[in-house]
This record gives sequence, C-alpha cells and structure tokens, in this order.
Amino acid sequence: MQKTVLIVEDEFLMAMDLKLLLEHHGWRVIGPVATVRDALRLLEDEVPTVALLDVNLGTELVTPLAEILKARDVPFAVASAYDKPEQFGGEVLAGAPNAGKPIGERRLLAALAQLTVS
Repeated sequence: MQKTVLIVEDEFLMAMDLKLLLEHHGWRVIGPVATVRDALRLLEDEVPTVALLDVNLGTELVTPLAEILKARDVPFAVASAYDKPEQFGGEVLAGAPNAGKPIGERRLLAALAQLTVS
C-alpha cells in the first residue's frame, strides 16, 4: 500500500516543491492546501498515512487541524523555523518531528520516516 501525506503549507512555491519531492520518493500527496478549512475538506474524503503541517498559515495557526489529526490517530510532522513549535501552535505540536524551515530533503524524509515506523 502506498503511503499518503497531507501537505498543509501556505507558501505556494514551497508547497509545490514539497509535493514534487515527496512524489519522487514514492509518496502519494494529498493537497497541498493552504488553510485549515481546505485540509478539513480533504479529510472528509481520505485519511492520510501522515501529515506535514506548516505552523503558521497566513493569519491562522494549524492547531485545530493538528488536534483533529491527533484525535484520528494520524501522525504529523511540522515544517517550522521555530525550535519549539508548541510555543506558538499549542501543546498538540509538542514532540512532533520538525522538518525545519527552510526544509531540507534529508531532514524532511527523516521526519516522515519517524512517523511511519511501526
């Protein structure tokens, strides 16, 4: 079964780069989307294997989506320049692997690998 990843990133070019990179590494990408609302719409149709979340989405935080993903047992990583994203996006982000920003390929793949280890 192919692994799926929901990408939630409000910077269009970064989102497209992430999509292409992850598809190159065998992931099927859901999205990318730039808002919590759009991500929730996608979750109505499909539950991803994992999610990659930007903490700040323009004028909103990803926190409500992270809480829903956690409740549905969907592991997620964050893509954040913050050392401690939970200080900005809430305790739900504590302990989530951080792919960092700018996002490097090796660090991104390592963060997602942490989520898919069974």
